[in-house]
Amino acid sequence: MKPPVQSPGPAAADGSFFRTLKAVAWSFVGIRKNSEYQKDLSSINPLHVIIVGIGAALALVVGLVVLVNVVVH
Repeated sequence: MKPPVQSPGPAAADGSFFRTLKAVAWSFVGIRKNSEYQKDLSSINPLHVIIVGIGAALALVVGLVVLVNVVVH
């Protein structure tokens, strides 16, 4: 049986954007513990996940394009 999910307190709300950055970074790698996933579900804002995810994907694409241009030229 899984433990109940606790509602985030004031400290979780303050660090939620940093936690979102961390969660998105781990999702790009594809490794995440279930306990950390459960904490993320209770403390991060889905809008932040979308914004950070789009920004990270854009940064990855731009980085790859720059890397290819450096190698080719």
